[in-house]
Amino acid sequence: MDSYEIIKYIADSKRRTPLKVFLKGNLNEIDFTGIDFYGDGKWGILFCEYDVFNKFLEKNKQSIEKYRIETDRRNSAIPLADLTKYNARIEPGAIIREMVEIGDNCVIMMGAVLNIGSVIGARTMIDMNVVVGGRAIVGKDSHIGAGTVLAGVVEPPNAEPVIIGDNVLIGANAVVLEGIKVGNGAVVAAGSVVVRDVEKNTVVAGVPAKVIKMVDDKTRSKTVLIDELRKL
Repeated sequence: MDSYEIIKYIADSKRRTPLKVFLKGNLNEIDFTGIDFYGDGKWGILFCEYDVFNKFLEKNKQSIEKYRIETDRRNSAIPLADLTKYNARIEPGAIIREMVEIGDNCVIMMGAVLNIGSVIGARTMIDMNVVVGGRAIVGKDSHIGAGTVLAGVVEPPNAEPVIIGDNVLIGANAVVLEGIKVGNGAVVAAGSVVVRDVEKNTVVAGVPAKVIKMVDDKTRSKTVLIDELRKL
């Protein structure tokens, strides 16, 4: 997706504030037709939108003794993705928005955030608390280390996305700025801030990141990926 498609999608989306409401009272007196309700005559759980509940409460407040509202968003324009459509291992606490592509046998760890339009190649691991910004692209058989930020570029709309190649290892807490391309087989050291394109099969480190050597057998032995972690 390009930025203009994402912007139009967000602009045209219905803003949602979904609620989970716990109810107690004389619920037999209430007509729940058209509302998603689970319970009996004394207590129950109601699922609906914020504006729907306000109208419901005004109409039925005499029959409701107590209620409690839980919600996790306000005027949200982009729904979370249906995780069942991915052939990947996705651990609890990962936040994946709609229109994210995830390849077969990927691993998405706890706390990772994948924003709209991002693409993750097959067998890549997105480690804990990684932020994959809007439209960022990560290739196959790569590992993005814990706490890394791949900058997003939904706006300005003419900005280029981050593109990470195949067989890339990015160490923990690195930052890759918008528009940067990291070539196949490259290694980015932990804590680096990448402000220039990284050539394939090079090792970069530092703030800003600079080339320190070419990938060699010693580097490969330290950065090998484990296939067993990607089996479903």
